[in-house]
Amino acid sequence: MLCSICKEKPATVHLTQIVGDKMQKLDLCEDCAKAKGINDPTSFSLADADVLFGLGASQEIEQSGGGVETKCPRCGFSQADFKKSGRLGCPECYKTFAEGLEGLLKTMHKGTHHSGKVPEALRANREQSDRLKLLQKKLAKAVEDENFEQAAQLRDEIKQITPRGTGLGVT
Repeated sequence: MLCSICKEKPATVHLTQIVGDKMQKLDLCEDCAKAKGINDPTSFSLADADVLFGLGASQEIEQSGGGVETKCPRCGFSQADFKKSGRLGCPECYKTFAEGLEGLLKTMHKGTHHSGKVPEALRANREQSDRLKLLQKKLAKAVEDENFEQAAQLRDEIKQITPRGTGLGVT
């Protein structure tokens, strides 16, 4: 059996991961295993490995592409490049290889949309600030249009969400 990465040397390291009802096998030669940082296969965690991510994703990409070599239009990264490195070349690669990556990402992560890491308090402050700005724009528009009933409702809503003493509210 040949190495899954270089496809030249005989595989001497064999790793298997079962997630749900899917089984993924990884067969590596000694050189590729060392290059990927797999010195002791018995203590190696597949969940943390870039190797499995790269090969699993590229296999899914190949299956979804029907064997046709797809390349990223922005950076020229191909399925073979992805298979070798276990990483994508640019942000556009995520769109190019989206079909094959989606299933893999769903099994590895909570979802397929990355929203970043923001402390909860900061996120809440940003949302409140954005809401306040929107209400103030609506209030200005209502006053401009002489729609004073709506303006009064918006003023009251702004007062409810504005902390006292900040000077952000409407008087």
